[in-house]
Order: sequence, then C-alpha cells, then structure tokens
Amino acid sequence: MAVRPTPYVASLRIYEPLSAFEPADRLRWQGVAANENSKREEQELALRRLVFPEPPAGRPDGAHILDIDGVRYISPWSTATRCWAALDDFKDSLPSSVTPFFLPQSLEDVITAGVDLMEDRVPHILTENWVIPPRWFSIFMAQERIRGEDEDGIFCIMRTNIADAKARTEVAHQTVRGAFGEGSVEAEIEHLLEWLDMFHNKSLVELDYGGLANYLDFGLRLAGEEGIEADTSVEDVLLSLSGLAAGDGQMAGQGYERLVSRWRIVQGFESAI
Repeated sequence: MAVRPTPYVASLRIYEPLSAFEPADRLRWQGVAANENSKREEQELALRRLVFPEPPAGRPDGAHILDIDGVRYISPWSTATRCWAALDDFKDSLPSSVTPFFLPQSLEDVITAGVDLMEDRVPHILTENWVIPPRWFSIFMAQERIRGEDEDGIFCIMRTNIADAKARTEVAHQTVRGAFGEGSVEAEIEHLLEWLDMFHNKSLVELDYGGLANYLDFGLRLAGEEGIEADTSVEDVLLSLSGLAAGDGQMAGQGYERLVSRWRIVQGFESAI
C-alpha cells in the first residue's frame, strides 16, 4: 500500500461547473482529462514547496476534476490563495516580534510574491490537520457518505450540491445561535456559510477525510469497533443539533461527546508521531 504524501490532512472542496470560470480557464480545463491521482499530485506539490520554497503564484496551478452526467466540475488547487491565507493566519496567531523566528522575511517574501496580482483570494479548498471540524459534518447527510479502500488505503468522502450544503449550514448556524447566542462556534459556522455563498449555485461540495480515514479506521479497530464502518460523525452532529433545537441538553451532549471521543483517537496519533 502506498503512503499518502500528507497523511494527516482532510479537505473540504468546492467543485464549480466549468461554465462558472473565466474563458481562459474554461479553455484550459475543458481539454484536461480527469485524473484520479490529482489529489496525490496536489499534496506532492505542497510538500515540494515546503522543501524548495517558490512563489506559489508563479507556476500554473492544477485542479481536481469531476465529470458527472455530462457536466464538468472543477476544484482548483488555489495554491497561491491558500499559501497567502495560511501565512496570514499564522501571523495573526503570534506576536509580530515572534513570527520572524519561525518565518524569516526572505521566506515570507517568496510566499507573498504575486499576491497583489491575484484576482480572487477565496480558495476552493479548505484543509484541516488531524481533525475534521464538526461544522463540516453539518453540511452532509449520512446517505451521501461513500467509504472504501484504494491504493492509499481506507477512504471516506461525502458529496452534495451547494444548495443543500448552504441550507443545512444555515440551520446549524441558527440552531447554535439560538442555543448559545453569538460566540466563537457560531462565528465559525457563519464564516463557513459566507464561504459557501462565494461560489456558483450549481457547485458541488465534497468532504474528503484524506489520510485521516486510515488513522480513524485503525483507531476504531483498536477500540474494538468495526473500523471506519463504525464512524457516525455525521449522525452524531445531526443528533447534537437536534438536541439543541429541542432544548434537550442530554441529547445534544450525547451526540457531541461521541463525536469528540472518536476524533480524539485520531488526534492521539499526532502526539505519537
């Protein structure tokens, strides 16, 4: 079995229909064959740029492609946008006097080269390391989940249309705000909804466990369960939201505790590496 280049990353992707893009991008991507290895290629490029930094805006980017019912959907890697956003988040997380010890100015200059020329700073792909945020699960229903095994091991993906994704996220936002008022959790869901609103109304939304599926499967088997088949993260989030909506704290807590306990197993592997 091959090893994923970045086995600890999960992704939330937007696939927009080809018609949503500028003419130059449509021309470029309509002639490209859908490549099932595009996710691996994206990760390999990210790793190369960690070892050999280069301006992310200086090289043509790739994209993930889906052909469904005669319609082509595109999820650009958005490498430049994501590098810029990651740098911005990192700088915001530490005092300005500290960041130069982790990120020399010369490397920051490489990452930000060409940023001012980017027309769109909204990435089609969001990623998280070692955990999947509960708000991501609120986008999907259990029947939209696909699990299996490929050359990289266990996989788990979910996919839905963006109209359903936005409607479900709006319900989650209203439910959390009604139960807890404004706060960090409510704001995170609101930001997710704002992100979804940026894309074409015929887009698809995909959650990909990535390499976390392997860790989750292994961890659940160690706990005496049936591996990835025992994962009920979507159901647990929906149960928690239902409990909040009904004012049933026990139900809400039950769903949330099951979710957190399961993903705590995965996060435990991070400290073991």
